[in-house]
Amino acid sequence: MHSTKQVIQNPGPVILDVVGLELDEVDAKRISHPLTGGVILFGRNFKSRSQLKKLTDQIKSIRTDVLICIDHEGGRVQRCKQDGFTHLPAMRRLGDLWVKGGSGAQSAIVAMKSATACGYVLAAELRACGVDFSFTPVLDLDFGNSSVIGDRSFHRQPEIVFALAKSLNEGLRLAGMANCGKHFPGHGWAAADSHIAVPVDERSLKVIECDDMKPYEWLDLSLASVMPAHVIYPKVDQLPAGFSKIWLQKILRKQLKFEGVIFSDDLSMEGASVAGNVVQGAQLALEAGCDSVLICNRPDLADQLLSNLKVSNSKLAESANRLSRLFPTTQNPSWDSLQSEPEYLHAKNLLKQFDLIK
Repeated sequence: MHSTKQVIQNPGPVILDVVGLELDEVDAKRISHPLTGGVILFGRNFKSRSQLKKLTDQIKSIRTDVLICIDHEGGRVQRCKQDGFTHLPAMRRLGDLWVKGGSGAQSAIVAMKSATACGYVLAAELRACGVDFSFTPVLDLDFGNSSVIGDRSFHRQPEIVFALAKSLNEGLRLAGMANCGKHFPGHGWAAADSHIAVPVDERSLKVIECDDMKPYEWLDLSLASVMPAHVIYPKVDQLPAGFSKIWLQKILRKQLKFEGVIFSDDLSMEGASVAGNVVQGAQLALEAGCDSVLICNRPDLADQLLSNLKVSNSKLAESANRLSRLFPTTQNPSWDSLQSEPEYLHAKNLLKQFDLIK
């Protein structure tokens, strides 16, 4: 593949994926499009650390201002697991650590220190391979209803979710990575999986505010970005949260005073189907208050989006300004140097001490 570096200093509002282990001409063309602002990687894009680093270098050689993202939470949602990557625990393991010792302060401290260590290892390893950002942590409460959330949640209690998420976010920050709380205002109650269905949560706004939304309220300025749920809360709005001005502008922006980035969840998911086709969905999400929209696993729809999405210059500037805050501000470490870094070794030893990693 031959391409010249295209420097566009304004990341666009579309985050899309690439097909394989290296870029082809079509991938490069999509990345070069001015509406593109990020690339999200999946398991199919990872074979080894060296291959991943080559892929991220290829992406940045086309444009330096695209955010290279990944869903890398730990547990069953971790795209890179081999070739030296630490297989991190599901977040429920950290919640279990908290309650293991009863209500004593010591067990809470152990759990929070472990969460910080998880965040540090997660971010440091990804950054050593050229990945800028991971969509983590999950702030959903574990009501035992949702199989798609399940052990991705820290705990049922919002106080524990807040404390562990704040600790994990600190680990991410120490390794130079921003965070993303998901799925606002909460995906833990609705049983349906928004990848294949349209979940509905019949609870009142007051109940959700007093429970699911608390981690978002308490995290406040430490929350860099948020991803809303493809869930309909009919007591509040007939549209899923990610397409709702009530949820995003009235509640998240004005009531909670959130100033960070709002990402849509994947527009190819069934939960987004109520918004119409991919272009209509993206338009609705951006008008509702999203800064960036994701389209995953459907390159044909990505092409439709890039060809037909209309975004005002003021919206483009606003979104670019927010997105630019998520880029790492320090140089990525090399993998070899990371292996002797005291903070990284300390974090891994801490996780081994509490049997969270092998």
